[in-house]
Amino acid sequence: MRIGRHFSTTGLLIGTIFFALSLTPSLIPRAGAFQGVISGLSFAAGYGVGVLGVWLWSFLELPKPGERAQRLFEWVATGVCTLLALGFLWRGSAWQNSVRALMGLEEESGIRPLTIALVALAVFLLLLLLARLFRRTFLFLSRKLERVIPRRVSLFIGLVAAAGLFWAVFSDVVLSAALHRVDAIYQQLDARIAPEMSPPADPAKPGGAESLLRWQDMGHQGRRYLALGPTAQDIGEFAPGAPAPLRVYVGLNAAETPQQRAQLALDELKRVGGFDRSVLVLITPTGTGWVDPGAINSVEFLHGGDIASVAAQYSYLPSPIALMTEDAYGRETAQALFQSVYGHWRQLPRESRPRLYLFGLSLGALNSDRSFDFYDIIDDPFHGALWTGPPFRSDTWREVTAHRDPGSPAWLPQFRGGAVVRFGNHFGGYEEGEVPWGAFRIAYLQHASDPIVFFEPEAAFRRPAWMNKPRGPDVSPDLQWYPIVTMFQLAADMHAGVAPMGFGHSYAPADYVHAWLKLTEPEGWSAAELERLREKLRTYNER
Repeated sequence: MRIGRHFSTTGLLIGTIFFALSLTPSLIPRAGAFQGVISGLSFAAGYGVGVLGVWLWSFLELPKPGERAQRLFEWVATGVCTLLALGFLWRGSAWQNSVRALMGLEEESGIRPLTIALVALAVFLLLLLLARLFRRTFLFLSRKLERVIPRRVSLFIGLVAAAGLFWAVFSDVVLSAALHRVDAIYQQLDARIAPEMSPPADPAKPGGAESLLRWQDMGHQGRRYLALGPTAQDIGEFAPGAPAPLRVYVGLNAAETPQQRAQLALDELKRVGGFDRSVLVLITPTGTGWVDPGAINSVEFLHGGDIASVAAQYSYLPSPIALMTEDAYGRETAQALFQSVYGHWRQLPRESRPRLYLFGLSLGALNSDRSFDFYDIIDDPFHGALWTGPPFRSDTWREVTAHRDPGSPAWLPQFRGGAVVRFGNHFGGYEEGEVPWGAFRIAYLQHASDPIVFFEPEAAFRRPAWMNKPRGPDVSPDLQWYPIVTMFQLAADMHAGVAPMGFGHSYAPADYVHAWLKLTEPEGWSAAELERLREKLRTYNER
């Protein structure tokens, strides 16, 4: 049986090349099954490129090879495909382990090549089946239409109709059902009250008997945020006699609209005395409503408990899903909370009001960035912002990175001498600036290996700037750019799983200590005390 009768030989050849390149390392180590999915998608993409190329060759009426030359090409292509697939599958485990070694992970062994090959083949065949079903639908509709309208018009309308039909089935049936199921699952998780998450005994605390906010309305992540913060005793290990930090969290079910929840947050913050503290942090949580404990615990210890923070939930879905389904709602909530808190803060006497900072991680960083307009605060700016792991869609991040100072790498850029914006991670960054860091400061905390930050659709046809030398120390030197394939790899990295702390999209408490220390400049911390704090936070977040 000739393979060319059922498959495009050119498509298989280019598809195998894409498959092989997809096995090269990217930013995050991947499990065998997940690698199989991305390799199958790459194989299908390459196959499609090959089929399109053959169609274009025929459309241009270029000379075709004879049957003997075609058969020879099939045999040569079969051998090349086999050698490429086997060679890269054998090398793939070593490449993945090289990335794992950069992150301090143990090597993986076992049946990875077989798993990858089988999963990739299944994905490719499924996509090929869908493509052929689409082609049959398109031809069927075109032939029906050809009876009443010209042939070229019928082909165009048939193509549009088939695309519309497939998109309707996917979006209204498959995608809608999946999102409905995910929504139901995360809604139940958000409503669940763990046994150890009982309402606070102190009636004056948020969620207590005298609070404006009900404990059951705060959501799962909100209750964790309020219940697991450091106590006065914890803070007292570094600042004897220090108060406990104040935390306010408004859950999604506390009120109907973002504006109403923002007003509740402000009223509760005023009730507990948040504006009487020396530092106030306005937090935009992630899609699930989660606030990274390493981030907020760090700044609370650094300022000896003389600090308040406030957050408002806008979703209970994971950030990638929230970004697709509730993007505008997250921005609206962040804007409402900022306008409420900042509006009250700016009315207070300058000499007695707290220093005001913004914080957001991942989708929280994106929405925090969108929560205000620089022109609205220019006459009375707040003190600064710490945005961690900002998604590649973040407007300010994109603008600053694109216009970075010459010679600075895209993964740790310098911008206008560091007067306003500075970048950092555990390899440094915040200390570097040709001019002093001004009164208004923006700090970015990002890893060079974070795909949430460095994914870009343009990677399909353009080498990303962060791949240029010098590279981040946590990025494999074996990582190379390949058209289309690299974009698939980076997209997969965003969902490949959680990297170890300090790599990828997982940010360590020690890195937060460094960022907050440089951004807010708390007094009285020696190198020895800072090291003790880092150790404390490491074990504190493991409890």
